[in-house]
Amino acid sequence: MVKTLIEKILASTIIFLFIFSSLIPIVIGNKINDKIDDVYFDRFYFANYDLYENVKYENYRENKNGEVIENSESHKIPISKKTLQILPLDGPMDSAWPMKCHDLHHTSQSPYSTVGSPDLEEKWRFQSDGWPEGSPVIDDDGVLYFGATGWYIYAVYPNGTLKWHHHTGGMMLSAPAIDEDGTVYVGSFDAKLYAINPDGSRKWRIGLSGSITSSPAIDEDGTVYVGTMWGGGNGGVIHAVNPNGTEKWRYKTDYHICSDPAIGDDGTIYIGSSDDYLYAMNPNGTLKWRFETGDWVKSHPSITDDGTIYVGSFDGYTYAINPDGTEKWRFGNPGSGANSAAIASDGTIIICGDAIYAVNPDGTSKWTFDIGEDNYIGHPSACISSDGTIYVGSTHDSTQGGEIIVVNQDGTLKWRKYVANEWMGSSPCIGEDGTVYIGSSSSTFYGYSYGYLHAFGPGEPNEPPTAPTIDGPMEVIRDENYDYKFNSTDPEGGNIRYWIDWDDGLILEWEGPHTSGVEITIRNKWEITGTYTIKSRTEDDKGLYSDWTYLEVTVPMNQLVQNQGFPLLQQLLERFPNAFPILRQLLEL
Repeated sequence: MVKTLIEKILASTIIFLFIFSSLIPIVIGNKINDKIDDVYFDRFYFANYDLYENVKYENYRENKNGEVIENSESHKIPISKKTLQILPLDGPMDSAWPMKCHDLHHTSQSPYSTVGSPDLEEKWRFQSDGWPEGSPVIDDDGVLYFGATGWYIYAVYPNGTLKWHHHTGGMMLSAPAIDEDGTVYVGSFDAKLYAINPDGSRKWRIGLSGSITSSPAIDEDGTVYVGTMWGGGNGGVIHAVNPNGTEKWRYKTDYHICSDPAIGDDGTIYIGSSDDYLYAMNPNGTLKWRFETGDWVKSHPSITDDGTIYVGSFDGYTYAINPDGTEKWRFGNPGSGANSAAIASDGTIIICGDAIYAVNPDGTSKWTFDIGEDNYIGHPSACISSDGTIYVGSTHDSTQGGEIIVVNQDGTLKWRKYVANEWMGSSPCIGEDGTVYIGSSSSTFYGYSYGYLHAFGPGEPNEPPTAPTIDGPMEVIRDENYDYKFNSTDPEGGNIRYWIDWDDGLILEWEGPHTSGVEITIRNKWEITGTYTIKSRTEDDKGLYSDWTYLEVTVPMNQLVQNQGFPLLQQLLERFPNAFPILRQLLEL
């Protein structure tokens, strides 16, 4: 009896020492990370806040569980030997859509028609890790580039397959810009501006004054302009960066900059700040003038051929401003504070918010399109084809789904399609063949955040395969093999390939091809106790992905831990599945 009691006391003491020594760095580390997270997430909240009380902030905090990476040193990226070489002076690439909103004037006006694009025809979709919140851009080979909150910038071929992806040190709400030699510039939440070579290697990166959500613009001399967010008195700065990655000049405003710079024909740089002003900067970095609105200016400016600048403010107005900084007129559009203007070839201004507003060049209303109750268009701006068709993403009730809405130039509906289960934060763009590209944001029941880049336009109609079914045991014994059955159907009858993530570090990438509708069996075993989520999706032979399917599997603790008086230990081992390796070995877990 005494011996048994001594053994229990000794075992409890050993367990306590293991737990105490292991938890000290975890607790200290969490306190440090909490301080980092507060700043990080507060900036994310501000960048995404709109007049519809957007809840992306809480969604992202829950999904990421407070995991923040301050730099990308652990992800080694090849650096070009030309990093320090001064590049030839050149401007934006002459391509279908080289930067956000198409051009330096930010008109969002494409020179290509979409008349021949059949309604509701989705050519393909490409899945990203995290939400594609900016806008895709297109180079002269038709390759698409876009960033996502999963900290990657993606390069995708015109057929929807991956060319490369490049890891940065933070999520990306900034849209890329492409210069004439193919260099891709993009800002990241890690407060760095990246220059990436066409092959996906890093040319250079430069640390700026704060997190970047502003989308860079490239002037005709190769200078890159971008704004930063505010943080602890830093940020809120307009930066000019040389093509070789050195800073040319900076100008400080009094709060966050989420606006994207536009550049006039005379080289004047226009950008909004959340200190309520629109700034007009000379190319040498001196202030030309600033125009005061009644609230934050988070939208990008747009410039007409006669030099008039349009910009939206959170005070509920879109302003028309003369090139000398005086007000021309203002148009009231409640609920459109975060939104930006697009300019059609006939001078019509398209503004989005709780509706789609068409405004004449003199500031009078042309027409209004009702997008539906509880629908809104938050940060995205519309894009306009050469035939006058308007494309834009719309969100239902903050996080209840999103769709692409297509409106004719007379304000009548052409078509609309539901594409996201969360929201639409991406602005669309148009390729040379009339294909329309747009990003959508979704998440799963288990909190995994993902998005799609969609391609709508000419091509053979194709529907994605069905989400696979997963059939197998939900409670298993450690180190024993178990069979799981998967099945998916392609509506067109094509072959199916399966992606299966066992959540134990083993991923089966694109098993197949298999015949549509025919069940397959895959075997797996788990070597460590805990709870795992099997995740699977399928791909058809035209590159369309299904939705994800999930199955939760439990590998329980052994009987010693479960039944011999150590419930606290069981909870800790389940809460920290990768902690206490020596203790796990002693207990044979």
